Amino acid sequence: MFSVLPLLAGLLMVAAALTPSLIPRDWIMQGVLGGVSMTAGYLATQFLLAIWRTLEIPVLPRRWATIAHAILAIPVMAVLVRCVALADQWQNAIRERMGMPELEAANTTKMLLLTAAIFVALFLLGRAVQGLFDLLRTRLARHIPVTSANVLGLLLAGLIVVTLTRDGVVQWAFGIADSSYAAAQHLTDADAEPPSEGWRSGGPGSLIDWDLMGKPGRDFVSGGPRAPAIAAFTGRPALEPLRIYVGLAQDKDPETRARIALEEMIRTGAFERRVLVLASPTGTGWMDPASYDALEYMHEGNVATVALQYSYLQSPLALIFETESGLDQTTAIMRLVYDHWRSLPADARPRLYLHGISLGAWSSMYALNPFQMMNEPVSGAFWVGPPFPSTLWRQANEARVPGSPLILPQVDQGEVIRYASQFAPPDRSGKPWGRLRILFLQHASDPIVFYDPASLWRAPEWMREPTAPDVSPQLSFTPIVTQLQLAVDMLVSTSTPPGFGHIYDASEYIDGWVSVSAPQGWSAEDTARLKAKCGKGGLIGCDNG
Repeated sequence: MFSVLPLLAGLLMVAAALTPSLIPRDWIMQGVLGGVSMTAGYLATQFLLAIWRTLEIPVLPRRWATIAHAILAIPVMAVLVRCVALADQWQNAIRERMGMPELEAANTTKMLLLTAAIFVALFLLGRAVQGLFDLLRTRLARHIPVTSANVLGLLLAGLIVVTLTRDGVVQWAFGIADSSYAAAQHLTDADAEPPSEGWRSGGPGSLIDWDLMGKPGRDFVSGGPRAPAIAAFTGRPALEPLRIYVGLAQDKDPETRARIALEEMIRTGAFERRVLVLASPTGTGWMDPASYDALEYMHEGNVATVALQYSYLQSPLALIFETESGLDQTTAIMRLVYDHWRSLPADARPRLYLHGISLGAWSSMYALNPFQMMNEPVSGAFWVGPPFPSTLWRQANEARVPGSPLILPQVDQGEVIRYASQFAPPDRSGKPWGRLRILFLQHASDPIVFYDPASLWRAPEWMREPTAPDVSPQLSFTPIVTQLQLAVDMLVSTSTPPGFGHIYDASEYIDGWVSVSAPQGWSAEDTARLKAKCGKGGLIGCDNG
């Protein structure tokens, strides 16, 4: 049933798939990765053998081929056995670096069984596609030459598979995901009481419908520190932080949602605050409280933050299926807010900052037009976990000082652009900022940032650099497999504790905002106190009691 040489190649791919990558994998994800890798190795070898036979290159006689396969199987099985024996050790080493518990004892057995099951399922699916091709070319060969029938049959079979996959399975899965995430928004939730204050989004006189804001928006607007808590922390009078959020359900048109947001900002006095943040949420519309809470403490609550939802999907799905949604929405609100901000007297404007996390960082970067702002730039930008396709981030990487690593580049002397990580604070050089401050916060273990499409055939540049503290030194490159590993890493990138992978810790946000926004009268002691207040945990924000 199985061809020997492709099967051996598939087993080698399984062995390579067991090596560590950026994010630790449990038996389920490792089993999926192993099964897909084995299938990829099997199919690639079958394809090469088909080309070999088509070119009519001589092959070994059956007897000698059997002997060659037996000899070749010895090193292949030796490599596989070694990798299986070390698999848990490799994964636990990464887990230890990230403060995660070790894998259970039965992890390897369950992983191998799942790998085999997925390979068999995909193999049978492949045989079904082969059967479709054989059926088509046989029918066509009755009417046209055999060569033409083979070519046309292959094209038709490919077209049928692509159509069924793209317009059938993928669209069905996308519809299910979109509906489930939309349901998770709890639109028109009767248990969610609207605010009683008129200055809050969704409150009396607000232009924004509370019920259509969605759970992420309601949590953001109703959460965060209040003025008494801020005043108690700083020892100085504080204002109530202003948070404005427009849900995706408010209106189907991004331009209309942007105009509603601007009118709400004007109504509530957002342009009269000391600091104005134009924030772009993640794919689901979530706003990490650890970031916004910290900023409001730093500036005595004299902060206004505006955000507009553009999707219901998790960021990896929104990145694939709704690429333009976030870009269109952020561009629309940026244009309106910047034009209004620029129309104000220079000495009466708030400091304007751009901020985004994950997919929000990409859309926020996209909305920044440096040519438009060359004469009157914003005060700065703080982008966290920028996804790998982000054009501005990639351009900054290319402008780095020769010899500086891709995982933590240096651009000129750091007057305009800086990079930070959990191990490297933004002000580590001690050199002053320029007029515009742009900060990228990224983890070397974040696959959303460091996924490389070209890893299908070559090692990513960062893999050829010295290993960061949160990355396994056993990480290595294997064609095809490395790309599959990084793809799986992206799917589980938020399974890590805060401070690793795609989860950013409150202390990192604090260091970033202190550097970018330069709060008045702020000291290193204040930073330490705020870190103690916010604690570890980028998903819960600060203690606002």
